[in-house]
Amino acid sequence: MQQKILTSLLAFALVSLLGNAQDQYPKNEQVDIQNYVFGLSLNDENNEIKGEAEITISFKSGAVPFALDLIQKSGEFGMEVTEVLEGTAPANYSYADNKINIVPTTSEGNTQAYTIKYHGVPERGLVISSTKFGNRSFFGDNWPNLARHWLPSVDHPYDKASVEFRITAPDHYDVVATGKKLEESHLENGYKLTIYQEPAPVATKVMTIGVTEFASRFLGEVHDVEVSAWVYPQNRLEGFGDYSVAKNVLDYFINHIGPYSYAKLANMQAKTQWGGLENAGTIAYFENSVTGNKTVEPLIAHEIAHQWFGNSATEKSWNHVWLSEGFATYFCILYLESVYGDERRKEDLATDKKEIFDYYRKNPSPIVDLTIQDPMKVLSTNTYQKGGWVLNMLRHKLSDDTFWEGIRKYYASYQNSNALTDDFRHVMEEVSGQDLDAFFQQWLFIKGHPQLKWNWEYKKGKVIVHLEQMQDHHVFQFPLEIGLVKDGQTIIETIQLDERSKSFEIKAKDRPDSVVLDPNQWALFEDMGKM
Repeated sequence: MQQKILTSLLAFALVSLLGNAQDQYPKNEQVDIQNYVFGLSLNDENNEIKGEAEITISFKSGAVPFALDLIQKSGEFGMEVTEVLEGTAPANYSYADNKINIVPTTSEGNTQAYTIKYHGVPERGLVISSTKFGNRSFFGDNWPNLARHWLPSVDHPYDKASVEFRITAPDHYDVVATGKKLEESHLENGYKLTIYQEPAPVATKVMTIGVTEFASRFLGEVHDVEVSAWVYPQNRLEGFGDYSVAKNVLDYFINHIGPYSYAKLANMQAKTQWGGLENAGTIAYFENSVTGNKTVEPLIAHEIAHQWFGNSATEKSWNHVWLSEGFATYFCILYLESVYGDERRKEDLATDKKEIFDYYRKNPSPIVDLTIQDPMKVLSTNTYQKGGWVLNMLRHKLSDDTFWEGIRKYYASYQNSNALTDDFRHVMEEVSGQDLDAFFQQWLFIKGHPQLKWNWEYKKGKVIVHLEQMQDHHVFQFPLEIGLVKDGQTIIETIQLDERSKSFEIKAKDRPDSVVLDPNQWALFEDMGKM
C-alpha cells in the first residue's frame, strides 16, 4: 500500500511540473495574426477553389520568420501557391512540408500585410458535396486543424484573429459565413459576391462558410444579437421551428455568463462530420437534426455554450480541450436545469456517469491527458462527460453563488483570449478564497474515479456507514452526501471521505428504511456494491 501511495504522489508531482506541456504544434509567440481576409471563388464545373488571402501580422519584437499552414497539392487534392506578396512587393518565401515559410524583407513598423494567392481542391476542411436532398453545397468544417486544407493560416487556437470572408459563387447559392453580412452583390456572368466580417478574434477551428440553397429566417434579437436559422428549403418549416429555441438559450447564457462575443448567431443545417460544430456565430448542426419535433434543444444548448467556452475563452493547448467540451457539456445541463428543473440535471448526470465508468474500463486515462499529441484524439468521454462532472462537483463544493461568480470572472478575464486549466483554477481560487489545487489535480490530472464498496447498519440511535475505496492507483478525497430514507422522506448528511477505508456514524432516532449514497448527484464515484 505504501508503494502505491508513493507512486501516486510521484505522479502528482510529475503532473504538476508538466501540467501545461504537450501539444506538438510549434507556437511562434513573436508573431500575432491580427486579421484574415479570405477571398474565395467557388464554381459548379469542378471542386477547385481559387483563393486570395490577405493576412495582417503583428510582430511583437521586430520582424521574424514565420509560417502559415496550407496543405500542398499531392495528386488530386491540395493547394498550389502562385504568388506571395509582402505589401505590394514579392515576398521572400518557400513552400514545403505543408507550410508557407516567409522571411520578412522589411523591418519597418511592427505590422505587415501579406497576400497569398493559391488554388486547388481541398480534401477536407471545406466539404464540397451535396446535401441530403441532392443540392450542391460547400461547408467549412475545420475542427480541429483542417482549415489548412483550404485557408492559409496559423491553424491552431492559440493565435486567434478577426476574419472576413469574400465569397464569389454562382448566384443561385445562398451564402452564410462567420461574421455579419456586409455585402451581397450580383456580378456579371451569373456570379454573386457575398462578404461577411467578424471583428472579434476567432480561432481557425471555428471559422466557417455555408454555401448552398438555403431557406433562412430572422428569428429575433436577443440583447441586440441577431439570431437566425439557415436550413434546406425542403426542411423550411421544421427547421425554423426546431432552431427557434436558440433565442432562449442565448438569453440564458448572456444573463448568466456575460456578453456574447460575435456579430450574430446563425443556426445552420449542414454537412458536417460532427453532430454539431460550434463555429463562431455560425453553428453547424448535422443534416438530420431537423425533425420538426423540437428534440434538438440539448444539442443547440451545447453548441451555443461553446460560443463562450471554446470559442471566446479558448484552450491554449489541445490537451486542455475540456475547457471547451467539458464546459459545453455542463452548461447545456445548467440550461436544461433552468428550464426543466433539478431532476433533469440529476438524470443527465446519472447518464453521463455510466458513460464515464464504461469509458474508463477501456481507456484508463485522465481528463488532461499529456500523452495525446494528435488533436483529432483529444475528444473523449473524459473531455466531455467527465469534464462536465468536474464542474458539477466544483459547483457543489463552492456553492451556487460562488461558482457563478467564478464563471463570470473567468469569462471576463479570458473573453476573446486563451486559457489553460491553471488559469481557470486561479480564478476560482481567487473568488472562493479556497486552495483548489488538490481538487483540480485529482479530478483532472489523475485518471479514474472512486470505486466504492459499502454497507450500513443501525445501532443504538446511530446509522453506521462503512466505505472502502477499491481502486488501487489513488485515494480520492471528496465530500459525499448520505441520504437516510424514512417513510418516503430523505434526510441528508454530508461526510468527508479522505481515506481508503472509513466508517461514519450518523445520529438517527429511528432505523431508516434505506440508505442512499449521493441522492442528488453531486459526487462522481462508482458504486461497486455491498462489502
